[in-house]
Amino acid sequence: CGDCSLASNCLSVVPVETEFGRKRAIDQSSCNKDFSCLNGFCPSFVTVEGGRFRRQPAAIGMPSVPLREPDRPSVPDVYNVLIAGVGGTGIITIGALLGMAAHLEGRSCSVLDMTGMAQKGGAVVTHVRIGPPGQTPPSAKVPQAGADLVLGCDLLVAAQPETLAVIAPGRSHVVLNTHETVTGAFTRDPDAAQPTKLLLELVRAAADGRVDALDATAMATRLVGDGIATNLFMLGYAYQQGRIPMSAAAIDRAIELNGVAVETNRLAFRWGRLAAAAPAEIDRTLAGDGPHAPLATTLEDIVARRVEYLTRYQDARYAERYRALVMRVAAKEAAILPQRRELSTAVARGLFKLMAYKDEYEVARLYTETPFLDDLRRHFDGDVRFTFHLAPPLLAARDPATGETRKRAFGPWMLRVFRVLAKFKVLRGTRFDPFGYTAERRLERRLVAEYAALIKRLVTGLTAANYDVAVDLARLPETMRGFGHVKKRNVAKAKAREAELLALWIAGDTTPGGEAAPTHKRPAAASAA
Repeated sequence: CGDCSLASNCLSVVPVETEFGRKRAIDQSSCNKDFSCLNGFCPSFVTVEGGRFRRQPAAIGMPSVPLREPDRPSVPDVYNVLIAGVGGTGIITIGALLGMAAHLEGRSCSVLDMTGMAQKGGAVVTHVRIGPPGQTPPSAKVPQAGADLVLGCDLLVAAQPETLAVIAPGRSHVVLNTHETVTGAFTRDPDAAQPTKLLLELVRAAADGRVDALDATAMATRLVGDGIATNLFMLGYAYQQGRIPMSAAAIDRAIELNGVAVETNRLAFRWGRLAAAAPAEIDRTLAGDGPHAPLATTLEDIVARRVEYLTRYQDARYAERYRALVMRVAAKEAAILPQRRELSTAVARGLFKLMAYKDEYEVARLYTETPFLDDLRRHFDGDVRFTFHLAPPLLAARDPATGETRKRAFGPWMLRVFRVLAKFKVLRGTRFDPFGYTAERRLERRLVAEYAALIKRLVTGLTAANYDVAVDLARLPETMRGFGHVKKRNVAKAKAREAELLALWIAGDTTPGGEAAPTHKRPAAASAA
């Protein structure tokens, strides 16, 4: 729902696109441990005490693939490298390593860091100019259309006009990290997204297609265990492509002399080389790093995955209720507009979201009957102790200032409670459900019934003319996010929007944006009927 981002204003709360919509995670590489995200009203927060974050997951070992030395570029004059990224990720370090490697080989070199007002998260650009021995580069800044290599460690910074200006078609080669960096907009808008496709097109057009694009952050995080290794990973990738004039031995020595996270940086550099030399080997390694199934794209797959989930959530009968309504919509949609699937897809996602509401039983199940705990232990060493931050409606106190429910910490003993509680999901929706009498649970059950009634009404009156309004109505549950008072606010907004769209539906106004459509005045008798 984004309440944790709003409460903390923290860029270490990062989006994670999942089968069931956008979720959030804490980037352990950049987290400053102020714990303000715990103020977000959500039961998913766990703090880990007494352990140490394992930077490289134990399950991943580097394949024994020999790496050939690439043909490195000759430097008869000056070789220009521009490194573009954000502050706090090691952009300046990459420039310093290249400068030291050049010095170790007796080359001339200048390094210029353009940080401006940037701190952590701000744009940083480093100019590295490498020349032959005794020939100092004429200026420290890479000239326009003068870059031989651009290391685009951040897509947003790489696509800025100042960066694009140094790229020359036919000369420049770009190694580009496509990972979407969290910006300040994400802390305020849970649906904020980068125009990734447009940014890629800008860089490719400037370089005349001489671009190697990869999600280096995701790869480095999974292979090395730390997102901060991304830039060394990219440097290794560019090196193996023959884009760096210095030797691997000189770069390795520069890493050693830098004296910070030496083994991690060496590992990242080697993984980057391997990614360029043997991408199939990297794919096999990542495929073995647990389940990373692609998101469902067809209606059949979307429904099948949600039927499976709802069966675990409640039972097969509950899941069949879901499937039957979605299939009813799909049948009517196929009869009217056989080439379109937006409505049935929206219903498949929206109905599931409402039916799979996270009550006490589901929160308990997600903590104990999924790989969550195994995954947590896999990423932490030592004698760890888990603390859960929850606000159970029957137990939570209220903030005297706001009147809103407050979260409190529960120790590891809650795991025993969760294991027992998860088995009582059969009580969900029955008169024996002790949690079912709270206002929040009654609201959630009512939302399911109201949405089902709405969809049946839409299907009955569906036409090609009102199809788009029906799709907008069917998508409304995707905005009903959060828990407690957060969800209540979002539901109120969604219901207000639903009233507006239903008014358009009833009036027959189906133009984009809800603008008035020209209509013929109906006879009084027809209007009365």
